[in-house]
Amino acid sequence: TLPDSCLFSWFFFFLGETWNPLKLHYQLRNVRERLAKNLVEKGVLTTEKQNFLLFDMTTHPLTNNNIKQRLIKKVQEAVLDKWVNDPHRMEKRLLALVYLAHASDVLENAFAPLLDEQYDLATKRVRQLLDLDPEVECMKTNTNEVLWAVVAAFTK
Repeated sequence: TLPDSCLFSWFFFFLGETWNPLKLHYQLRNVRERLAKNLVEKGVLTTEKQNFLLFDMTTHPLTNNNIKQRLIKKVQEAVLDKWVNDPHRMEKRLLALVYLAHASDVLENAFAPLLDEQYDLATKRVRQLLDLDPEVECMKTNTNEVLWAVVAAFTK
């Protein structure tokens, strides 16, 4: 199986076509292309050319749907089963994944298969995270200042 350390990269390809580095307030060049290339090398994605009327475009379809389902489950569990009601006690990778997914507009896709009650609870908990003030959170003891600085960049 593929390592959990690459889940952030996979998330944006599995859950939506709407991932937009400009929306994330980053000015990194070719981020999507580099991620796609790495995922093709790992065998998660393939490369295909598709014709869109006047031009050809490179696409990266998924090769293994099990990885996608595993990642969706991980995001759902972060705000449902593994919810601890304190972002400082949450697993840092899961916390970062939820913030990145929200900033990239792909959380909706991860929550779509949930039952109505689960969906409402998941979105309520994400809203609690989004309502936190990163500047206040980074001042708390035993916190990861870098994580909260990144959250501040994504949520402003």
